[in-house]
Amino acid sequence: MKKVIQLPDAGKAVIVGDTHGDLQASRSIIKQYGKRKYYVIFLGDYVDRGEKSRENIDFLLNAKKENSRIILLAGNHEMNAVEPVSPSNFWEQLNQEDVLMYSEIFQDFPLAASGNGFVATHAGLPDLPDIEEWNKIEPGDENWIKLLWADFRDKDGEYLGSLLGRIKLGRDYFTRVMNAIGKNVLIRSHDPYAPEKMFNNRCLTIFTSASYGKGRKIAIVDLSREIDSVEKIELISL
Repeated sequence: MKKVIQLPDAGKAVIVGDTHGDLQASRSIIKQYGKRKYYVIFLGDYVDRGEKSRENIDFLLNAKKENSRIILLAGNHEMNAVEPVSPSNFWEQLNQEDVLMYSEIFQDFPLAASGNGFVATHAGLPDLPDIEEWNKIEPGDENWIKLLWADFRDKDGEYLGSLLGRIKLGRDYFTRVMNAIGKNVLIRSHDPYAPEKMFNNRCLTIFTSASYGKGRKIAIVDLSREIDSVEKIELISL
């Protein structure tokens, strides 16, 4: 499977942040949008934190089998076998056979979805000048880490250090990479401490899990028009 999914220039897409075992949120989204010819793009982190992690990921995997417009991107919590995560309550409750089974399934998840003026990832952006180069990213390499683990801070600079293994990237890094790949807006999740909108409305961070104590939101994108600002994206609270 390609690591970057190219979306069409027609129709609409629902973009869903971390669900982290929030089965109710996943069911509600699939029920409302899964049969309406929408693309439904989940940004990763289906497991851990929430009490129904296994039920959540199994539900989404089954939904995807029935609907090819459902796209499940990789999050860092799906990649525990490559880079350990915390908390890891989902993984700790599995027997070794199931650990291997889910790890193999998750390795096939794409890393990004590319649309008209925007790109969607779990966390960050790789330091590559061409989005086609993202298809060459390997699990565990430095660009894979940026995609699945990086946090953004709305401050000048490129690399702003790291905390607990999570690299912090600044405004200059974001602008350079986004301009290089020809995208206006990044839609991401991963970091509950990030402002919802950053970098002059070029970066949107959304969450769709009750686990963070935040309001659950999804984003609706019109794929037929160029997204040149977060203001062109409809945000809906569940």
